[in-house]
Amino acid sequence: MSEQKTLLLIGATSDIGHATATAFAKAGWRIHLTARNLEAAERNRADIAVRTSVPVTAEVLNILDTEKLESFVGGLVPLPDAVVCVVGELGDQQRAQTDIAHAARVIRTNFEGPSLLLGILAERFIQRGHGSIVGVSSVAGDRGRGSNYVYGAAKAGFSAFLSGLRNRASASNVQVITIKPGFVRTRMTSGMKLPPLLTAEPDEVGNAILAAVEKSRSGVHYVRKIWRPVMTAICLIPEPVFKKMRL
Repeated sequence: MSEQKTLLLIGATSDIGHATATAFAKAGWRIHLTARNLEAAERNRADIAVRTSVPVTAEVLNILDTEKLESFVGGLVPLPDAVVCVVGELGDQQRAQTDIAHAARVIRTNFEGPSLLLGILAERFIQRGHGSIVGVSSVAGDRGRGSNYVYGAAKAGFSAFLSGLRNRASASNVQVITIKPGFVRTRMTSGMKLPPLLTAEPDEVGNAILAAVEKSRSGVHYVRKIWRPVMTAICLIPEPVFKKMRL
């Protein structure tokens, strides 16, 4: 019987985080959850443990406390087999245009914190000789749009970081996976009018992440395949035309 694998889930209180942890637990993985809010993480821990009967633990981690990331990783004994980072903050674009603290928080939450943490874990995984690293990015990073360019720029940076890390890790047995869900029906998008064809459910995202990890599908994955041609088309729009569009 093969040894039970362990997933480290960063951002456990989000809808996507809960769905992803549940998908892995149903597949027999041990689960270690992290979140800024331990009380909320504990609720998800208890829910997953009851529904799947696998070992589930929870721990406080604030992705913005970057000086504590090294010690956090050092305390992971043994190292997880896979890490999935679903941390994100959409923020308010109009506020970010004049409130530098808000803009900084959006950028740090979506890019700086996740990149630094996954970079530390990548070093350990490469030294060990195996592991899977998953970062949940966004189609918003494929091309800057006036309606959310602070968030989009942060996600673009995160995607570029994962791309470079994937290139570096290609000589090792470490998979680096970028997931781009597109629109997802979550608390973060509550109240938005979302196009059904382009909108995934949290469980759909969780299952896509599980499949990518278990099949060792290193690379960039759009949860709904329609997003790839959509974003390719958007990226090909000439700049003079694009500037006249209100996207």
